[in-house]
Amino acid sequence: MKNINLKQILSLLLIFVPFLAFAHDVTSADQEILRNGGLLAYIRVGATHMLTGYDHLLFLAGVLFYLNGFKDILKFITVFTIGHCITLIGATYAGITANEHLVDAVIALSVLYKGFENLGGFEKLKIKSPNLLAMVGVFGLIHGFGLSTRLQSFDIGNEQFLSKILCFNVGVELGQVLALIPIVFIITLSQKNKQFPAFYKAVNSYLVLAGIWLFIYQLYGYFNGH
Repeated sequence: MKNINLKQILSLLLIFVPFLAFAHDVTSADQEILRNGGLLAYIRVGATHMLTGYDHLLFLAGVLFYLNGFKDILKFITVFTIGHCITLIGATYAGITANEHLVDAVIALSVLYKGFENLGGFEKLKIKSPNLLAMVGVFGLIHGFGLSTRLQSFDIGNEQFLSKILCFNVGVELGQVLALIPIVFIITLSQKNKQFPAFYKAVNSYLVLAGIWLFIYQLYGYFNGH
């Protein structure tokens, strides 16, 4: 089999970086679905939002790259899920919000952080890396706050307010599961290939670049009022 060329892989991956800027935007079509579809519509929009939430999925992919075995995957994903459920439900119910560009800029840094850690960035700087499980929990809280700011961008009214939040959260969890299945499959399959080290380095380098791009994009949106 022909050896994997790292530069070629990165070139292909970089093609997709600009498209990440358009991940999970709030649309008038989603608002219309929520207005007319009842509680089930919140599940649908929540799932769609997670499936198109490339920043969330890139972070999770970075976490999964570092793990071995189903028990580890289940433990870390559970901690991340608990974290984002707390802030998604709590912040939305309490009406706590922030500028979505600033929240998404921090989420972008979480993607950068995971790629940097996976590439041994802390070791190269001779710094002990933070506890991964704790960091996943912290980033889960931040990602959940990002989801909350998105939900609060919709006009969801006051009727069945908590039920709507919970249904949106259920949709997010369903979307996360659906997204994780192919991610876990691809990573597990690639680990059995002798070219995995090159693939690992390429993908995590992409996470760093994508994190930087998304961070700059969100700051640009914040300062320019987009």
